[in-house]
Amino acid sequence: MLASPRGYCAGVDRAVDTVERALDHFGAPVYVRKEIVHNWHVVQELADRGAVFVDSELDVPEGAVVVLSAHGVAPEVYENSRNRGLQVLDATCPLVTKVHVEAKRFAANGYTIVLIGHEGHEEVVGTMGEAPDAIRLIGTVEEIAELDIPDPERVAFITQTTLSMDETVEIIAALRERFPAIVGPKKDDICYATQNRQNAVKELAAEVDLVLVIGSRNSSNSNRLVDVTREMGVASYLIDDESSIEPAWLEGVDTVGITSGASAPESLVERVVDYFRELGATQVESHELVNENVHFSLPLELRRAVG
Repeated sequence: MLASPRGYCAGVDRAVDTVERALDHFGAPVYVRKEIVHNWHVVQELADRGAVFVDSELDVPEGAVVVLSAHGVAPEVYENSRNRGLQVLDATCPLVTKVHVEAKRFAANGYTIVLIGHEGHEEVVGTMGEAPDAIRLIGTVEEIAELDIPDPERVAFITQTTLSMDETVEIIAALRERFPAIVGPKKDDICYATQNRQNAVKELAAEVDLVLVIGSRNSSNSNRLVDVTREMGVASYLIDDESSIEPAWLEGVDTVGITSGASAPESLVERVVDYFRELGATQVESHELVNENVHFSLPLELRRAVG
């Protein structure tokens, strides 16, 4: 049984399309800072086409074309890129940009900002770079007690876009209990695609014996799909593709649910479905929760370049 919605969100689709269009227009090599999205298969396919993935904008030859990943970057990355004369194509997801804008606004208004997220995640690194002196990062309720807030009457919270909704609600509630004056964004930071995929996998999990989540290990939203399924008491595993499936997982299982993180292409879902067909599965159903029709325009710099 297939969860729907699943797979690519609008931000990922835009980011991957940006690299593909850049390769078509400028030719190889096109440099990409970090992984354009957190999926090994996608990165490998783009590398095969001529994309060169680098850890830093400082690794890009002066004057070259560089694409910034969907996860967003700190202001110093833009400054370094300008200094090197790079032609920047900014594929940051607009929903991540929204969080960056919130961070800058709260900091400018004198707030200490509590960022709920995972330390070291690229999105978190980029967001913290917008106001490093004002932001405090936490990932659990327990860390709230250790927060150093100069003025409890002047505190705000923002969140990483790809977190578990249930976990984030719990942390925000605990923050409000400790800091009654805390303020937050006008609209929830967790992106629509993350919410939809978590809601869809919860409904799916109620009808199956096992859930397989297609996504890479460094994909935050894919890991959260596994987490929310296991919290329901249903076995769930994160897989890169059909080759990751362990036969032992299928013992005693009658119905398998399949979903994919927001960075996983539909081709991987089709491969996993084919794997089960080869094992003898005869019925494949789609469990549709909502129909997504969100679309983000390509980066302005690319639209100008291609005409």
